[in-house]
Amino acid sequence: MSVTKKVCLLPGDGIGPEIVAEAVKVLKALQLPLEFETALLGGAAVDATGEPYPEATQTLAREADAVLLGAVGGPKWDTLPRPQRPERGLLAIRKDLNLFANLRPAILYDELAAASTLKPEVVAGLDILIVRELTGDIYFGEPRGIEMRNGERVGFNTMIYSEAEIRRIGRIAFEAARKRRKHLCSVDKMNVLETTQLWRDVMNELAPEYPDVTLTHMLVDNAAMQLVRAPKQFDVIVTGNMFGDILSDEAAMLTGSIGMLPSASLNETGKGLYEPCHGSAPDIAGQGVANPLATILSAAMMLRYSFGWEDPARAIERAVQKVLAQGLRTRDIAAPGDTVVGTAAMGDAVVAALA
Repeated sequence: MSVTKKVCLLPGDGIGPEIVAEAVKVLKALQLPLEFETALLGGAAVDATGEPYPEATQTLAREADAVLLGAVGGPKWDTLPRPQRPERGLLAIRKDLNLFANLRPAILYDELAAASTLKPEVVAGLDILIVRELTGDIYFGEPRGIEMRNGERVGFNTMIYSEAEIRRIGRIAFEAARKRRKHLCSVDKMNVLETTQLWRDVMNELAPEYPDVTLTHMLVDNAAMQLVRAPKQFDVIVTGNMFGDILSDEAAMLTGSIGMLPSASLNETGKGLYEPCHGSAPDIAGQGVANPLATILSAAMMLRYSFGWEDPARAIERAVQKVLAQGLRTRDIAAPGDTVVGTAAMGDAVVAALA
């Protein structure tokens, strides 16, 4: 751990700067060999430069060992031309750094079982990992656009995956399942979409390389239903970009609040972009009430996946659980009788719990 690692901080928009500040506070408290540099992404970058992913940010992100992101977007920028919208910056950095593997854990802390909208017996002990392919599918497929056909506007997008893209995300998922409970569920829509028929075929071809992992398949509509009906049947779920976007947000709500869930987006070398699963929440920006725990837990994932620092990663995760056991809550996860604290106070509590 003697080599200093460079972290590119992208606070972004809305509550992004507030929650990133708390994650950095926790990382600094661990006295790790980390160097931080901050750059612009999303709406903040558009306001300053006219571009959602400006050249200076590109340079810093490419040079850094990992990227820690807050959140981007907000209604302020919704009327801009599509290439200038904040979300384009997020898509651009994922593509630029080849961050094809998105890991989204959905873990229900025992202390938050009452915060879930599902019955405690349905979600108690929940621990799911969703592996989402991040740089292909309908979000990036060409052709795409809106044009006039037969006197009316028509919008179109292209769902496309290559065998190589499916194979590399499949390997990530199988390896993740091998380190967990050894059950991998691949989600597709092969009864309708040829793209996902290929997805299923390639996953089946990979399976013999991982004889210790049980591979099953599920259609996406059934998977959405099963996540609500019996979520603990899942261990690792692997799926494409669009289905993964939807299912991971659904899984997030099983845990009581999307404000609790971190994520990692990795390339083939282990370099990653780490961010909370929630959005920029502009309606509460600047009020000091946002939940920073997902960003703090994202920082723990950064230490684990990009730097290989397992002990400090676990220290952060234990500190978060300790704070929850103390009854401290931001308002999004609070129940009657809990002690409601603000963003900075929650960060301070996690720092104190590290001791």
